[in-house]
Amino acid sequence: MKLNLPAYDYKLRRDSDGVKIFDRLRLKYVAVTPEEWVRQHFIEYLITHKGYPAPLMANEVGITLNGTRRRCDSIVVDHSGKTVMIIEYKSPEVTISQTTFDQIVRYNMVLHARYLIVSNGLNHYCCAIDYEHSTYKFLPGIPAYSEL
Repeated sequence: MKLNLPAYDYKLRRDSDGVKIFDRLRLKYVAVTPEEWVRQHFIEYLITHKGYPAPLMANEVGITLNGTRRRCDSIVVDHSGKTVMIIEYKSPEVTISQTTFDQIVRYNMVLHARYLIVSNGLNHYCCAIDYEHSTYKFLPGIPAYSEL
């Protein structure tokens, strides 16, 4: 699948469960779905092109929201372990909509991150939350880790 992200040298393997891609954050091979393809390319982009430290990132992070277990696609933390960014991925054929933003905002009710990113691999949206003024703004691009 062609994405609006830089290509990288990903690792694939086939086993009895199908084709899998290596997830450098979880340190294991995971099933290649369209959403996973976006996740792996986006993570690589953040690490390689935006300076995000891999040890401060995690995929498939469990949270409890209103008594229900949910899973954030990816998070980024600062050096003290506080979540600073939540990332939600969709398959390239999924149009990013208000429903997608509603989903990530619900996750943020638990994690209180300053940045929220939604990407389908073709379109990427990043907003910064200003908790002091109860506002948010969409940024023109994805910030480097040093800008967080």
